[in-house]
Amino acid sequence: MSKDVLMSLTKGALAPQEEMLEIARKKGKLFIGIPKEIAYQENRVALVPDAVALIVNNGHRVVIESNAGTAAHFSDNDYSEAGAEIVHSPNDVYKADVIFKIAPPTMEEVELMQPKQTLFSALQLSVQPQDFLKKLISKKLNCVAYDLILDEAGTLPVIRAMGEIAGGTSILIGAELLSNVNGGVGSLLGGVSGISPTEVVIIGAGTVGEFAAKAALGLGAMVKVFDNSTAKLRRLQNQIGRRIFTSVIVPKVLEKHLKTADLAIGALRSNKGRTPCVVNDNMVSEMKAGSVIVDVSIDQGGVFETSKVTNHSKPTFRKHGVIHYCVPNINSRVARTASFAFSSIFSQIIINMGDEGGFDSILRKDAGIRNGVYIYNGILTNQYLGEAFKLPFKDINLLMAAI
Repeated sequence: MSKDVLMSLTKGALAPQEEMLEIARKKGKLFIGIPKEIAYQENRVALVPDAVALIVNNGHRVVIESNAGTAAHFSDNDYSEAGAEIVHSPNDVYKADVIFKIAPPTMEEVELMQPKQTLFSALQLSVQPQDFLKKLISKKLNCVAYDLILDEAGTLPVIRAMGEIAGGTSILIGAELLSNVNGGVGSLLGGVSGISPTEVVIIGAGTVGEFAAKAALGLGAMVKVFDNSTAKLRRLQNQIGRRIFTSVIVPKVLEKHLKTADLAIGALRSNKGRTPCVVNDNMVSEMKAGSVIVDVSIDQGGVFETSKVTNHSKPTFRKHGVIHYCVPNINSRVARTASFAFSSIFSQIIINMGDEGGFDSILRKDAGIRNGVYIYNGILTNQYLGEAFKLPFKDINLLMAAI
């Protein structure tokens, strides 16, 4: 190579170069709809006004049905000031691209939905009509069960949050029902100096059981926790930070401790099907007259054989002299707190979805949200649902790879 050519190349290399910038990901502007919940005694709302303000400030549009937050004590004015558009018909809400709601949609609400629309809601197919799933599929919807969404730690954030609330609330309910004004025996949950503390038996060492135990211990009660998983019992001990009575579920041992219990909490959960019924009618009949059962697991059938579904209007009944509280939707009792818990999770999903460029884009990147998808573009993607309802299904990961 000649000296002149070499000098020319060197000068070219040293000359100012055009700056090469990374092409930024195009953000998507989302259109979010929040309908008013019409499920019986459902008082929660998917987004609180503070979250709406955050979402709107990030460039997204939020439309909410009038009075959607009233039961949780959020007014239309609160939402309007946060930047939401208030509409008076569900038809206007279901024009949005993405719908966030708490309860599963009714068949009438599904009729209002648009093809290719994205729905975030609870699944709860056990309480839906037989053709509910087929209707969602025929609408070519994207459906995400928020109770199946995973976070970075691999846990279910919505289930965790609702379990924390239900656990603490169950103890407060039990404390109320033990008082004279609610027909109880007039015992103070926890007790005072010089008097034996009240006894609380908790069946289930998951999130509900953990927070029920923390609340009961905070009030000074004697707490006993039963579960079939020694790993869960060990985790609960570590989370509480102190030694308490724990045991695997052995009928004779459980019966012995239920006889002296003032309050029993049913907190077992099943990943599939019905919650195991571990307390039979005879065991309940041996409990103290005026003692209280709060069966948090009633939405999956209940831990106690004597349990039957009640509601917030008439939440209790007596059997064998024992007060039973069996309301499936305990969290609606504290709707404002529960709404904040939902909103903190949903608002971050919306922000991330917008940053990634939309629903399809975040599905490719976020395996946690992908885990919650059970219908994608009208294709069933949940194996359990496919086998249960004898419908064809496809793996969501394979569908993503094909796009």
